[in-house]
Amino acid sequence: MNRFTRFALFLILSVSIFSCSRKKNSFVNRNYHAVTAEYNTLYNGNLALRQGREEINQNYADNYWDILPIERLDVDEKILLPDSVRNQNFGRAEEKAVKAIQKHSMQIGGKERNPQMDEAYILLGKARYYDQRFIPALDAFNYILYRYPASDNINHARVWREKANIRLGNEKLAIKNLKDILESDRLNDQDIADASSSLAQAYINLNYLDSAVVPLQNAARFTDVNAEKGRYYYILGQLHNRLGETASANAAFDRVIDLHRKSPRIYYVNAYVQKARNYGQNGMDEASLLLLLQELEEDRENRPYLDKIYFQLAEYYKNRDSIELAVEYYNKSLRSPSSDIYLKSINYELLAEINFDEAEYQQAGKYYDSTLTFMSPDLLEFRAIKKKRENLADVIKYENLAEETDSILFLAGLSEADQIAYFTEYTNELRAKAVTEMEAGELPVYTANIGPGGNFPSANALPPADGSGSANAFYFYNPLRISRGAQEFLRVWGSRELSDNWRWASRAVNQSSLNAQERIMEINLDNDPLYDPMSYVSKIPGEGSILDSLSSQRNLAYYQLGVIYNEKYGEFDLAAERLEILLRNDPDERLVLPAKYNLYKIYGAQGRLQDQERIKADILQNYPDSRYAAFITNPETVGRDTESPDFLYRSLFEAYENQQYEEVIEKSNVYISRFVGDPIVPKLELLKAQANARLLGLDAYEKALNYVAVTYPQTEEGRKAQQILNTSLPELKNLEFNRDSLQTDYKLVYPFEVEKKEQARALQVKLEKAISDLGYDRLSVSVDVYNPDQLFVVVHGLENESKSLGFQELLQKNKNYKIAREAFVLSTENYRIVQIKKNLRTYIDNN
Repeated sequence: MNRFTRFALFLILSVSIFSCSRKKNSFVNRNYHAVTAEYNTLYNGNLALRQGREEINQNYADNYWDILPIERLDVDEKILLPDSVRNQNFGRAEEKAVKAIQKHSMQIGGKERNPQMDEAYILLGKARYYDQRFIPALDAFNYILYRYPASDNINHARVWREKANIRLGNEKLAIKNLKDILESDRLNDQDIADASSSLAQAYINLNYLDSAVVPLQNAARFTDVNAEKGRYYYILGQLHNRLGETASANAAFDRVIDLHRKSPRIYYVNAYVQKARNYGQNGMDEASLLLLLQELEEDRENRPYLDKIYFQLAEYYKNRDSIELAVEYYNKSLRSPSSDIYLKSINYELLAEINFDEAEYQQAGKYYDSTLTFMSPDLLEFRAIKKKRENLADVIKYENLAEETDSILFLAGLSEADQIAYFTEYTNELRAKAVTEMEAGELPVYTANIGPGGNFPSANALPPADGSGSANAFYFYNPLRISRGAQEFLRVWGSRELSDNWRWASRAVNQSSLNAQERIMEINLDNDPLYDPMSYVSKIPGEGSILDSLSSQRNLAYYQLGVIYNEKYGEFDLAAERLEILLRNDPDERLVLPAKYNLYKIYGAQGRLQDQERIKADILQNYPDSRYAAFITNPETVGRDTESPDFLYRSLFEAYENQQYEEVIEKSNVYISRFVGDPIVPKLELLKAQANARLLGLDAYEKALNYVAVTYPQTEEGRKAQQILNTSLPELKNLEFNRDSLQTDYKLVYPFEVEKKEQARALQVKLEKAISDLGYDRLSVSVDVYNPDQLFVVVHGLENESKSLGFQELLQKNKNYKIAREAFVLSTENYRIVQIKKNLRTYIDNN
């Protein structure tokens, strides 16, 4: 190495060493740190920031049914641990910004000498902003405004500071500052666009939609980013629609359409959809509207957005009463791949409404279920739809019950030869389908060991008489799911012997030589009960008691459906049909008269006067002394009926308050049988449950509540019973006797047998006289029922145990009273537990 080379190397090394110093304000030092920061650290940081923003844009799902936010950023409420980040890209960007500041900042003489440091702080603020740490982001932007007032990026930092303020809910402050920024003459076009769009977002957040229009127009005009331009014009159209300015909205959507491929396709398609929804205000006739939607449907570029196009076509046909075509396109929209969950919920809701309007309540219930699955529980509409679904529960329950029992009774009514013929046809169809699937390389449905203990499905799982089937929810009771599971196993593992270590490759059976026909021969369908008609025939019930029970269930279901369709939905045709079927099926006597009276009212509502007169004559002739006959002959008596369910319930409730619990239970049973199907029945059941609690204790109460909750789950009483079971009953079961000597409320209790009720009343009178004579005005006396065999005469208001015993002794020794009857003392709290749990013997034994 010659002298010149050594000198050059020494010079380069010296310059490198001395230029690394951040304390020396020289040309070489400044440029070294500026270049290194810009093209190394900050370059990598901005690259990570860009990748993080792209990831946000890809994962963000816009809700085009509401006004879009200006910026795609989904703020969550999740609280992160210290030093944690939501997105690694933003964490890396922040790390690079901090590194640039630490390694390359040149604070000399109270002034920053590195011109790239303002860029570093902007990167730091943006990284924190997108990581949803808005207060630290605000600090970074404020630092730029404080430390670098002469920076070229000062207005950029001011705009981003106000973006952070908007995210923090400081919209009014942001509006004031953004207006000041927009009055500056040093703004470039993109800063004007960013400031104007942020100002529009602040107005939208405050619901000042008309004030957001002009700033958004300016943002769309000044931005050079076509994706932003398309989004701004689309939001502008949404704002005009909200303000009722349809012509202006369509003009904004036309600006989106004019951009065509320059902006994301989603804005283009939704702009057309919005214009179609504004039909009638844009001068477009029906033929042109349909042609437009069909062209959108046929355009290959629009395939990712067919769900929205199909939905708008469905709306087009629905608005023109072409319900069948509307249903077809709603279903097409549902079947199209889509990330728009809200659109799915709307499709399901509209299909539910169509089925509801056509009185297809079972199908409507299924669609409402799907609607609730895809709809956020936070939406107000969720509660309304949930309420509609709950109101349909009874209809669905009784329709299903009627169909199932009708099907089984139909099959039971056939001769054995007809039963065999029916199921032979059914199993032949199953067998043909299984063979076709095996020839296609799939497994047939295996059901040999379905059900508990390897038994075949019970009678209620028989295929309905109409040939339709319903899948069972439990995996091993569902032949189709078992078959699919077996096919999936073969796909993953191939054919394996039933032996230990079956996963080993050596255990795999070579299937390549087996053709479809050989596989069919290996599987003997004749051994599978699913394909044997006698498996089904043997499960058809033949006992008279079972058939009678099924018949009673069916008839009750038809009666309930008739009442519900009539009173709840005003579907008189459906109500009349169900009640007429009931009367043809030889129902129990208790259902006949209420069914005929309901038919009398329904025929009147339908205008079927001849049928109404016929059934009126029937009731008056065959049931002249009934309350229904009285209603027909004198309708004014309906409201004054002392035998009406409401009147009788009020009477029973008074008896309950008077501790006549046995009478309440006995009469409740009578009324429940009499008013079967009436809305009063759940009220009677709950009142009976409460009477059982007071008379028999917690176990009887729990049993009665369970019955109410299971039998009437959709009623207010059923829900109340379930709530008591879930919350109050466990607390009552955990009650324990309190042995605290500081209790301040006691009772003196005289037990009596129920047969000696008169003696108990006499003692009550004597005690009340003694209390009055002795001036113990704070005391009171009552007769309380304990159980069916025992009642208590109770003195209330005693302060402690010793005073209670002293009062008892006073009554024993006072010559005017001489009450020598045995009694015991306990605190009010323990008396409550004794009454709830009926555990007096336990208390006495322990005390």
